[in-house]
Amino acid sequence: MSGNARVLTKLMSRDTQLQGVRLEAVLEKRRLDQALNAKEFAVLAGISYSTTREWFRIPGFPVLRGVVFWGDFVDWRRNEMRLNQPTPDQSSRPIPLAPKTLGLPPKAARILAEVG
Repeated sequence: MSGNARVLTKLMSRDTQLQGVRLEAVLEKRRLDQALNAKEFAVLAGISYSTTREWFRIPGFPVLRGVVFWGDFVDWRRNEMRLNQPTPDQSSRPIPLAPKTLGLPPKAARILAEVG
């Protein structure tokens, strides 16, 4: 088990809200770029469930209906830190957004634009 995995496992054992969340499953969701609920996000970010709930209420945080995409979080955090460099996984061509997608987190807007 890597050092990071040990730290996350220790965090999960202390936070009763995070018990039962499987680290392997959360890492797979991140690898597949799937939406994460608050508990999964807390495990992946290495923060407590209560801190996650606070972050989900921050204006501009890329949460939509209780889920967040890890890439959107990384972009939001980079923007908050004023390091506006694009991530390697961002598409090189922008997808035009329909009016119904404005104000949504970027990943959610892209998904709606692609299917809509």
